[in-house]
Amino acid sequence: MTKPTKYVYGFAEGGRDMADLLGGKGAGLAEMTRIGLPVPPGFTVTTDACKVYLATGEEPPELGVEAAQALAGLERAMGRTLGAPDDPLLVSVRSGARFSMPGMMDTILDIGLNDQSVNGLAKASGQERFAWDSYRRLIQMFGHTVMGVDGDLFEQAIAARPQSRLRSTGGTPSADDHGLDVGELTALTEEFKAIIREETGEDFPQDPADQLARAVRAVFDSWNTERAHVYRHREHIPEDLGTAVNVQAMVFGNLGEDSGTGVAFTRDPATGERGMYGDYLPDAQGEDVVAGVRDALPLRELRSLDPRAYVELGDHLRALEQHYRDLCDVEFTVERGKLWILQTRVGKRTAEAAFRIAHDLCEEGTISADEALVRVNGAELTRLMFPRFDVKTTDVPLAHGVPASPGAAVGAVVFDSAEAVRRAAAGEQVVLVRRETTPDDLPGMIAAQAVLTSRGGKTSHAAVVARGMGKVCVCGAEELAVDPLARQFTAPSGAVVREGDIVSVDGTAGTVHLGALPLTASPVGRALETKTATDTLTDAVLGALARADSGRRLQVRANADTPEDAVRARALGAQGIGLCRTEHMFLGERRELVEAMILARDDVARERALDALLPLQRADFTAILEAMDGLPVTIRLIDPPLHEFLPDRTELAVRLARTEHPDPHERELLAAVERMHEQNPMLGLRGVRLGLAVPGLMAMQVQAIAEAVVERLRAGGTPRAEIMIPLVGTVEELRLARSEAELVLGEVETETGLRLDCPIGTMIELPRAALTAGRIAEAADFFSFGTNDLTQTTWGLSRDDAEASFFPLYIDEGVFSVSPFETIDQEGVGRLVELGVEAGRAVNPRLETGVCGEHGGDPDSIHFFHRVGLDYVSCSPFRIPAARLEAGRASLMDTTAPSDSR
Repeated sequence: MTKPTKYVYGFAEGGRDMADLLGGKGAGLAEMTRIGLPVPPGFTVTTDACKVYLATGEEPPELGVEAAQALAGLERAMGRTLGAPDDPLLVSVRSGARFSMPGMMDTILDIGLNDQSVNGLAKASGQERFAWDSYRRLIQMFGHTVMGVDGDLFEQAIAARPQSRLRSTGGTPSADDHGLDVGELTALTEEFKAIIREETGEDFPQDPADQLARAVRAVFDSWNTERAHVYRHREHIPEDLGTAVNVQAMVFGNLGEDSGTGVAFTRDPATGERGMYGDYLPDAQGEDVVAGVRDALPLRELRSLDPRAYVELGDHLRALEQHYRDLCDVEFTVERGKLWILQTRVGKRTAEAAFRIAHDLCEEGTISADEALVRVNGAELTRLMFPRFDVKTTDVPLAHGVPASPGAAVGAVVFDSAEAVRRAAAGEQVVLVRRETTPDDLPGMIAAQAVLTSRGGKTSHAAVVARGMGKVCVCGAEELAVDPLARQFTAPSGAVVREGDIVSVDGTAGTVHLGALPLTASPVGRALETKTATDTLTDAVLGALARADSGRRLQVRANADTPEDAVRARALGAQGIGLCRTEHMFLGERRELVEAMILARDDVARERALDALLPLQRADFTAILEAMDGLPVTIRLIDPPLHEFLPDRTELAVRLARTEHPDPHERELLAAVERMHEQNPMLGLRGVRLGLAVPGLMAMQVQAIAEAVVERLRAGGTPRAEIMIPLVGTVEELRLARSEAELVLGEVETETGLRLDCPIGTMIELPRAALTAGRIAEAADFFSFGTNDLTQTTWGLSRDDAEASFFPLYIDEGVFSVSPFETIDQEGVGRLVELGVEAGRAVNPRLETGVCGEHGGDPDSIHFFHRVGLDYVSCSPFRIPAARLEAGRASLMDTTAPSDSR
């Protein structure tokens, strides 16, 4: 018999391993309850209930009974009844998805207050102002979140009170109500109720049970808000997970100066430094810290305000970090000297902090070296390699703030999310400037290069979200007077920066500068090339890479076409070159020789042009083989159609039409362009087809490779050149090309008396090649999957055209979660790769396989290539360290990959 679904769990019933069902927040509350931390009691409505609600529009029939039973248990535990008129139990209702989505879904505090219970709360607490402040908060939150009233109407009502202090949340006027007395708060509460009545046609509900039920449904609904969709898309969080809802007894930080609320981290989430970091706000509720409506104090100030609470908090933070073995992000409240822990989760962190924390926890013996490697990733390493600002001591910043998320960014100032999105879509780099950000600013934060706020600290919304996205962020630059209505901000020096002006934001130093600062190389980038650590961060990075290199199965090679690229790639750890594109060697001054070959009227003229190209190609290959001595260098013979080496057809025709006495050479060029014009050149005369159709072209390239190998052998080197035939669709093409190449290699061997070992293989970049890989493997020493063209030909689209036209729509509509040119399409293109590997090795068990498309440097794709058994990935030199790291992580994380038994 099937066990009935359970939709509600008390905090004492769950644990950290139930995050799929209880959400991250609910699982954290249950775990803290289990280990004995001071957690206000409560219960969690599961993600299963949310999924039923989102699918049907109705809650599961069992939910009402289960929730009522859980609430009754909570009332017994607290000795109070929800919304009772004398001494009411109040609860908070908070979202809690499986994956952290800070600020993206809804929260409602103080559920249970009404016109009667507010007086009971005032009497029980002895704080009439606190009671009416709490009631005002409930009506404001409930009215906006549950009943859909425009939040600006409530903010404007507060701002109109003479004792309030006007603030702003971005472009929207906001107010700090801290200066309002009991009379003002009572009047404001009545005004709020009138706003709700006028905007919705109904009264604010007085029934506490109705408040609770509607609040739970509102949190469910918040899963599908636009900002939640945008965040999930940005963070690649599945859309079908739903959110849990946590109902928890309220504890109050707004009971006076002996109370307060804060957010704490067990280590600095920006740098990874050891110690307690965070913000504390006396006489406030939790949402005030994140929203930035009032200026929070550094957490260390709690030591003097409430020494006992500070010591207890430190003990709890250490216990949580030891328990979770990671950086923990903790929300807490002090209620009249009593410390309560309201939430914990593994904290979001910057790339710098990720490496430092993983390294330090390993050094402390908390985690193993393998686990430390799994906790960092290639995307974070790539961010650390970005250049930094080259700031001189004479450079005076416009302002200083909190370095919330490190890095260097330059852009035009904008003051609202919509303008950031508009300008970014037009190709402009922007910096989003706000007083504080709200969840509705998420699209602008994604579009911007950096976020700058004049309020908030390392735990504010802007800081948390920016760190999660790896976005440069400086918060709390209080010296700046931000005026979003005038679309400008004023620096302490009196300098006025208007929308569109260029600024530089240094998220590492926490400064903002007028104009575009020059950049300098990242210390991490330098350390990777010199293999020498200069500080704790570079030591952590080099340590992680050493562990990755020691355990990875995949080799990492480089896409490099010049000796300079080869040298840099080798310095960054490349184990060879997986793609050397010979067509790049035909550009610049050599274009005239290519033109001569194309325009040749007979074999003699064509051979003369090829003979002129031969020594140039040989010199190129010799230098690259020298730079990669002892390592494999896979040289792809010419791939693109020849017309790409000629002038543009339209420009040439226009130029000739406007010239009274046309140049005969240009006439000849135009005739050649017309003759070679193809409707779809990417599927035309290119690759192996070009080599077979143009006499002598392939032979010249193979001869240049062979002679370069000879030069390196005579110089005492160990050249390992591999010859790759592109765009093969059938084994017959490869056999013809291989026969010609082997003939040339044999001739050079005979002439020089040296044995040349140059494997000959092919690029698999057509679906037919992948599907007939078993036949093609009969004539190939290796396969290299060209996933750029394989993606184009599998999907039947042109990358350049598609990415500029309908790709944004497809991503917005969920057709793609990510561009198939960025991350391998595992179901389609990936399946062809897998089939090609299996069929090729069934014929030739020693067949070497790799990938040389852009996917070779993509972290998610690298894990896939590891699983299907490729021997190597090849990527641009800059991406090599990240690829090495991900290949090592793949060996630890992906246990389904085939072992190398060859």
